[in-house]
Amino acid sequence: MIDFHVDRSSSVPAYAQLVRQVREAMRLGVLHPGDRLPTVRSVVAACTVNPSTVLKAYRELELSGLVEARQGAGTFVSGSLGEADPHVMARLRGGLGRWLAQAREAGLEDEDVQALLASVIAEDAARGAGAAGGGARAGGTAG
Repeated sequence: MIDFHVDRSSSVPAYAQLVRQVREAMRLGVLHPGDRLPTVRSVVAACTVNPSTVLKAYRELELSGLVEARQGAGTFVSGSLGEADPHVMARLRGGLGRWLAQAREAGLEDEDVQALLASVIAEDAARGAGAAGGGARAGGTAG
């Protein structure tokens, strides 16, 4: 079962935080098709949010085909995200944990880590787009 949390200091709306947490749990193999999401009432109690916030998150997940609401039974995971091997994910997670510890020792805060990760993802995507476009530059030097 997933335990939701809402960061009130975040600029991301609460419903979007809930959607992201479900999607991440699905990618990490925490949630599988057939698993039941927490009731709206339990999420409201745990996160102190308005019921309409939870309903909006669940509706968005349903519209994207990831969950389905069953009248009187609850909301269940109906789709899947990612096909990564759980053992590979666990190994990568461990490596990332060690990297994060090094980043913390270097004085990086959450926003620094997120910015660094986002920039690496963007650079990787740009390299992939350049290679796919046929006009890739072969200047791959290690800096």
